[in-house]
Amino acid sequence: MAVSGRFVLLALLGTVPVLLLPGWGTVLAVLAVLAALATADLLLAGSLKHVRVLRSEPGNVALHGTTEARLTVRNDGTRRVRGTLRDGWQPSAGALNPVQRIDVPAREGRRVAVRLRPVRRGDLNALHVTVRSFGPLLLAARQRTFQRPGTLRVLPPFHSRRHLPSKLRKLRELDGKAAVQIRGAGTEFDSLRDYVRGDDVRSIDWRATARRSAVVVRTWRPERDRRVVLVLDTSRTSAARIDDETRLDTGMEAALLLGVLAERGGDRVDFLAFDRRVRARAGSAVQGNLLGQLVQAMAPLDPELIEMDWPAVPAQVRAVTVHRALVVLLTSLDGGAPEEGLLPAAARLAHDHVVVVAAVRDPQLGDMLGGRTDAAGVFRAAAAERSLLQRAAVSAELRRHGVEVVDAEPHQLPPRLADMYIRLKAAGRL
Repeated sequence: MAVSGRFVLLALLGTVPVLLLPGWGTVLAVLAVLAALATADLLLAGSLKHVRVLRSEPGNVALHGTTEARLTVRNDGTRRVRGTLRDGWQPSAGALNPVQRIDVPAREGRRVAVRLRPVRRGDLNALHVTVRSFGPLLLAARQRTFQRPGTLRVLPPFHSRRHLPSKLRKLRELDGKAAVQIRGAGTEFDSLRDYVRGDDVRSIDWRATARRSAVVVRTWRPERDRRVVLVLDTSRTSAARIDDETRLDTGMEAALLLGVLAERGGDRVDFLAFDRRVRARAGSAVQGNLLGQLVQAMAPLDPELIEMDWPAVPAQVRAVTVHRALVVLLTSLDGGAPEEGLLPAAARLAHDHVVVVAAVRDPQLGDMLGGRTDAAGVFRAAAAERSLLQRAAVSAELRRHGVEVVDAEPHQLPPRLADMYIRLKAAGRL
């Protein structure tokens, strides 16, 4: 209320009138009152010298899943601590409630949970936790940052798991056909039967033939416990994004489905992530959960912006096994110069192993073929046609060397690769 050109401001915490002069004197008086209140509020705020923050590791979570990072705030002081806590996760961890209100009485502790929904695979980190203690007027606060590092490992989502039951049924049907004799490269002896026209003369059992005075042949069945070696290309071509995910992530999905399927089929599975050196390794040689080993090995992988060392791949496979195996190369058909890298390496491997090259194809190539309504569309269609012809030429050259090729769009690559494995097993080629 104005009085003779002067007015009175009542203090927030009392009824003592403060005379404020017009102009700058009024401003200074107000600032002085606020400073005094803030100082008093700061003195009344709970001290953080005796506060401790403990972190519980959130462990592992699948990409786009939800988990919780738990923190415990201990107040060993004599004054209550009221305020906020902020958990400093990196943005890709997707912290939904990083700032939490806390009220910790003296000599007690409280727990808080920060919900995380990560949007990127790999190891995500939190470096520190910041605690802010407010006074009763909320005008001032004490703040302290605690170095409490934490790590959340985000695992591949394994969306292709939905195909696993149907592929396992096909595999069990194959294993159940024990009475059906399969001609091929099987090496497990099954039984003896009379020779019929068209049988391989190398299968004749001469001792049994001499005893029975009739030509008898041995019947073979394909082995069910062979080696499967998965080689995932992590070079620069794996960084290309196709259908909203990288080639590397699509290769992981295909490797997970085939690896679990082969293990359920009784085969021994080994996994390598390689470019110029081994980035990750896992396998079913040691008793344990193969799927758990695979996702843990794949989780921290990122594309490396270097060229693939294809001449070193046969040596890496030989270091895993010297016996005949199914070698699956999860790579690209349109990167670099395949005639100098992929083709010679796959041909060398095909001399000793059954080799499958699995590559993801961009679905936009098919869409571009139909957009010929204007000049720009015609040029795009020509580029797409050339890319598809190059892929077809590389695939044909690989097949000429005895290499199987699975070239499919991202969501089709995992089931198509699993079907190729089942066909090879049914034909006795493993």
